[in-house]
Amino acid sequence: MEDNSLAEIEIKHGDDKILLKRFHPQQPIVSESSGIIPNGLSVPVAADAAQNASNQVPSAAAQQDDLVQIKAPLVGTFYITPSPDAEPYVEVGRHVEPQTVVCIIEAMKVMNEIKAETSGTITEMLVTNGQAVEYGQVIFKLKPD
Repeated sequence: MEDNSLAEIEIKHGDDKILLKRFHPQQPIVSESSGIIPNGLSVPVAADAAQNASNQVPSAAAQQDDLVQIKAPLVGTFYITPSPDAEPYVEVGRHVEPQTVVCIIEAMKVMNEIKAETSGTITEMLVTNGQAVEYGQVIFKLKPD
């Protein structure tokens, strides 16, 4: 991985999956992914993108206990709209239901719709349109009903 400047790589064969990440002091190590990534390999993420993702995680003191976190279920590119000229799926202040699509994460040219999985009101969007996201990265916070 060092020889090829890879920050992470995922290999999938059938139902077996291996996710390898290089250790960075500011980045937690993730050993398993629940996202569906076709053809077995995820797009390697540069170390700078991984550092930026870890810098966006709020401190424990800043987190509110009553908010639910919507996390990225896979590595990919975050999109808040289905197409460049379309309206966003959700905005801060919007009420969502468990089956409401909140965004798309593109991985290996596959558009994966991400659903809220709980009902409530979106209070914060922690990533920007077109930004690379990591597995488990918090992308939205919502106040549950």
